[in-house]
Amino acid sequence: MNLKPSELAMVPFVSVANMMKLIHHVGIEKMLTEIAHEIEEDFKRWELFDKTPRIPSHSDVGVIELMPTSDGELYGFKYVNGHPKNAAAGLQTVTGFGLLADVRTGYPVLVSEMTVLTALRTAAMSAVATKHLAQKSARTMAMIGNGAQSEFQILALKAVCGIDTARLYDIDPSATEKCAANLKGLGIKIIKCQSPEEVIEGADIITTATADKNYQTILTDNLVGAGVHINAIGGDCPGKTELHRDVVARASVFVEYPPQTRIEGEIQQMDADHPVTELWQVIAGRIEGRKSASEVTLFDGVGFAIEDFSALRYVQRAIKGTALYRELDMIADPDDPRDLFGMVLRAG
Repeated sequence: MNLKPSELAMVPFVSVANMMKLIHHVGIEKMLTEIAHEIEEDFKRWELFDKTPRIPSHSDVGVIELMPTSDGELYGFKYVNGHPKNAAAGLQTVTGFGLLADVRTGYPVLVSEMTVLTALRTAAMSAVATKHLAQKSARTMAMIGNGAQSEFQILALKAVCGIDTARLYDIDPSATEKCAANLKGLGIKIIKCQSPEEVIEGADIITTATADKNYQTILTDNLVGAGVHINAIGGDCPGKTELHRDVVARASVFVEYPPQTRIEGEIQQMDADHPVTELWQVIAGRIEGRKSASEVTLFDGVGFAIEDFSALRYVQRAIKGTALYRELDMIADPDDPRDLFGMVLRAG
């Protein structure tokens, strides 16, 4: 009997090392732009996808979640955690991995790390929202929270939206120094700031990406000028927000999937019927986004499974013809599908 795994049993796997090689192979700004395009295209066909809020398991130290979806041809999910206290122990606050499967057979067709990929897709999603909601003349952004997401966010807005200046602020000055050092020589002007008041001076776009798992007021209403676009991406679970509710009340709010965002996003502070616009409708041309130059727009981004699906499908295509993956023997696939025991018996 042939004990060699069948072709279908072997599943492409992209490790962290190969994901980083893929970024260098493609180029980070190009990869961010292409993932953003993939997300836009999938949002245009939003109605084809299965949609459900992520499935969380909360603890007093963090959350572990599954994020599934399908477009009827491919099924995808991401495993992801959020543990804010990990940073103090020298660990990532967010880690993840994901999978794509063929709906026709149920067989996996890709397994990938998603710690790095989630940073890319989150930044790409912010860029998509900014492209559709910010003023077209916007060139300066404020980045509040200079941790693991910050450089990706800034480069995505540079690549997709033409941002040329980034103002940085973090309660930990070493995080700001890290972010500034990492972005040196990458074609964007960096200004290090000492306070939330200073960082938003002259900013057309404000992105908040902080990690603490509690209610915060990173931005108060008096700090937000007319015409600003805000990407609030740090709030991603119940009890964790970044904006004062007056900011939310004043802004036109755009979300991914309302049943999830009302639980996890900035709008958890608001009444259950607080008006929001689903961003896919703007991207698909169904609804107008920004209506005036003075309007404050808010992307209340919590991350949604379709974005991960888009990123995984991008990676599936990007690795073809490269050596940037290896194959895992993941599926028991005996010559006779009825004889799984026999396959095990004869392997001894």
